[in-house]
Amino acid sequence: MSSAVTSSSSGPRILVVRLGAMGDIVHMLPAVASLKHSFPGSRLTWLIEPQWAPLLDGNPYVDRVVLFERGRPRAWMRTWRKLRAARFDFAVDFQGLVKSALAASMARPDRIFGLHQSQVRERPAALFYSNHIVTRAVHMVEQNLEIAAAAGAANVLRTFPLPEGVAEGALPDSGFVLACPIAGWRFKQWPLAFYSRLAVRLERELDLPLVLNASPGTELSSVIDGIPHYSSVAGLIYATRRATAIIGVDSGPLHLAAALGKPGVAIFGPTDPARNGPYGESICVLRSPRAVTTYKRITTIDPAMRDIGPDRVFEALKAQLSRSTTQCAAP
Repeated sequence: MSSAVTSSSSGPRILVVRLGAMGDIVHMLPAVASLKHSFPGSRLTWLIEPQWAPLLDGNPYVDRVVLFERGRPRAWMRTWRKLRAARFDFAVDFQGLVKSALAASMARPDRIFGLHQSQVRERPAALFYSNHIVTRAVHMVEQNLEIAAAAGAANVLRTFPLPEGVAEGALPDSGFVLACPIAGWRFKQWPLAFYSRLAVRLERELDLPLVLNASPGTELSSVIDGIPHYSSVAGLIYATRRATAIIGVDSGPLHLAAALGKPGVAIFGPTDPARNGPYGESICVLRSPRAVTTYKRITTIDPAMRDIGPDRVFEALKAQLSRSTTQCAAP
């Protein structure tokens, strides 16, 4: 007998939980679209941290966004009341942390779907689930789709409904290459000095300035040949849509660009591009043969990231832009 939820005449009330961060939320968009599309008449609510909510603006598959505000007892109580009042038929925790599983259980849904304890990021989180799922896919987008399917999503929609964004700060009037040098932890980053050298070749040979985006308060002054651009998430979405191409590392902005189908080059080191790489065919991945897969949050740049020099990135991007090849150059 299947444990997946079946549709009622009025449609179930669904809670999905993915609190952050940017790349993880982007990777979850097709799964949420598939859930909503598979249950006609359903009402789907997404629980998310406030800084990432702009990613869901205008999403046709999300009926309601509830902000998960941490650190203040009154905010917790407001969230608790909103979730309890909604009377959800089932919840799906896509994050697999104790805090996300606890948030799902706060709503007191009839059922909570989540990963099996052998796969969940924090094993105690599985104690909150009524239905445990084992995924077999490699990429995170496909893993999320398997979780949604286990919860009853019979129709798969590989779509990334993202907002238009908001213009923030000055951008070049014509084409430009966009890069976001800061990753979730430093081990995944490409040396800032490399961006400066890349910017020189982009400007000289392709007449494309390099724009470097970061959140306000981040210091990028060491990249003297790039154009700093500081913005919120909404401003990053707008800048990504405007960009001719992108240069990325394993971080949220790269996955945003892939979801928008932007051409570009991704530089990978410690994390596995098969699992965490850009989804789709528009972005070429460069990775050193000596890279060792690890997800430890080491505070120095991975030596394998330094193996990928600015000249190699330039040539790969030039090939992407000319459409002469969809494959990266050999190491």
